[in-house]
Amino acid sequence: MAPSAGCEHAPMHLPVLSTASFTNASVLHGPRDLRLERRIIEEPGLGELQVLIKTTGICGSDVSYYKKFANGDLCACMPLSLGHESSGIVVAIGPQVSGFSIGDRVALEVGVACGQCTICRKGRYNLCKKMRFRSSAKSVPHYQGTLQERINHPAIWCHKLPDNISFDAAALLEPLSVGIHAVNRASPAPGSTALVLGAGTVGLLTAVMARQAGCTHVTITDVDQGRVDYAISKGFATHGYVVPRPLHISSSSSSILPNSNSASGSSTPSDGIATPLSTLSFRSSLDSAKALAAEMLALTQNHVLDHDDEDIGVDVTFECTGKEVCMHTALYATRPGGKVIMVGMGTPIQTLPLSVAHLREIDILGVFRYANTYATGIRMLCDQKGSGAGLTFPSLDDMVTHRFKGLENAKGAFELASRTMDDEGNLVVKVVIEA
Repeated sequence: MAPSAGCEHAPMHLPVLSTASFTNASVLHGPRDLRLERRIIEEPGLGELQVLIKTTGICGSDVSYYKKFANGDLCACMPLSLGHESSGIVVAIGPQVSGFSIGDRVALEVGVACGQCTICRKGRYNLCKKMRFRSSAKSVPHYQGTLQERINHPAIWCHKLPDNISFDAAALLEPLSVGIHAVNRASPAPGSTALVLGAGTVGLLTAVMARQAGCTHVTITDVDQGRVDYAISKGFATHGYVVPRPLHISSSSSSILPNSNSASGSSTPSDGIATPLSTLSFRSSLDSAKALAAEMLALTQNHVLDHDDEDIGVDVTFECTGKEVCMHTALYATRPGGKVIMVGMGTPIQTLPLSVAHLREIDILGVFRYANTYATGIRMLCDQKGSGAGLTFPSLDDMVTHRFKGLENAKGAFELASRTMDDEGNLVVKVVIEA
């Protein structure tokens, strides 16, 4: 007789234990459309740490995404958590991770390269084509930023911190890394002179790294008087120059150009050959850049050493704004045989007087983020309070002028970070969001 169905042993189903939990995140859905959301976060995977984020600094690229949902040519196509200048505490450790313990304080290097390509093997992993960078829209799906309560991050890109480095200072290791990398690219000789265009966070940190590298005169420039004064008073640079705010030339104010009443939009000299206004405007821009460079150089000109008119200029110019007109100034301010380091990410297509660089053998070097810099930055912060005879490194904690508590206040932080002064007239240097 066939066995009764009631006697069959049904397979045993054990309850599935989920290892996921929830975390809060600040998520950008469009221009200025910032929302606080709950996200699922899994336990850290192979080679990962779970980090409780303590501080995230707001970068200029974050502000650009916040305002336009884009940064330069990179347009976000899905919700994106911003933030990439961060530090925190290890709260969970994934499989096959060694060298970390629960409670370790870490700074996060948020660019995750493939580690396998030729470029990575050469040590220039910042140029890896498969690089995923938190808070950037370059990769799809976007690699979410650090404005979350907790994130899982590869352990090899987490850098342990000594107790004497605060979470705020550790977050600023990211922009400091840009300065370190820029100066490494420039390789200034001891006794060199340098010019830094732009006194934002990256400009300030690039200037102080140039001083650390042995540049005797470091001039920093900006259109904002407060930023230049801050740079000098805090020791980031030796000299400062406030750039006059430019005339706003538009179709309604073209009277500053010759023959602006010409209906054709061009100036017609006596020989009858028309010169486009765009050409005249470009020439005028170059003349202005040349005059501006001369004024900047006059601040540090040594009439004994700089007697040769053909050799006037700084050894290295760091262009930290990404603006075309600043690149013009950089080329004119650099001495023959010098270097212009392109640090700022800005106008993607620029018209430059390349003959100025060509005929004077000025090297133009690009800088894209950084590589192999975090260990250097951590050592420098460890020694900044020391009593050594060298140059005192400015406090990164002092650079944080405004702090916002909690992700729910992120919108206010972004609005303030887009300004140079707060409502009380105080200088805005670095805005951070703390847990």
